[in-house]
Amino acid sequence: MPRKFDINLLPLLPDISFEKNLWNQGITIVAGIDEAGRGAWAGPVYAAAVIFPTNHNLLFNLPGIDDSKKLTSKKRDVCAIQIKLAALAWQIGSASSVEIDQLGILPATRLAMKRAVFGLPIHPQHLLIDFLTLAEINVPQTPLVKGDARSLSIASASILAKTSRDFEMVSLIKDFPEYGFEQHKGYGTAHHQKMLSLHGPSPIHRMSFKPLIKSIQH
Repeated sequence: MPRKFDINLLPLLPDISFEKNLWNQGITIVAGIDEAGRGAWAGPVYAAAVIFPTNHNLLFNLPGIDDSKKLTSKKRDVCAIQIKLAALAWQIGSASSVEIDQLGILPATRLAMKRAVFGLPIHPQHLLIDFLTLAEINVPQTPLVKGDARSLSIASASILAKTSRDFEMVSLIKDFPEYGFEQHKGYGTAHHQKMLSLHGPSPIHRMSFKPLIKSIQH
């Protein structure tokens, strides 16, 4: 498990300290991994894996990269393009709402992460992961508390996971227009709760989550 981390030690923006440390050891293929949608009530959970070249000027080439939750939607979209252009390799993985209900959200999150890693065109030598570890992947790993605020690779993965998931949730409005997924992306906002009370859950809602269990009991 990741050790306790003093939040006061967070850098102003994610940097490449962890990447540099590994590069200096000759470990050049380092993948940053993060997820998006873990707390949503509907839709899949997404993950991304990002590998950057051993470029010590990355921070200058990718200004403004941060934890995806701290960025506006417009800024995330711009950053996602910049990340894909700068990356040596990147990949997206996901686990469906059905898989989330079958496995539980944490195992499903790990499954999405594994799919992202296994989909990479380059085999990573080390994984930098936001908080979690992936026991089924036989690659050295560093789980980082608040990793998306500390590592550029992880922050970049958080942005790609978030923008990819948001795109899917917006595309689902053609099948489920009554829920307003384009507004809340499946999270438990007041509007989402109101639509659930009016229409009941859809096939993409996570029926194992407590708010959804309560919604069908009333």
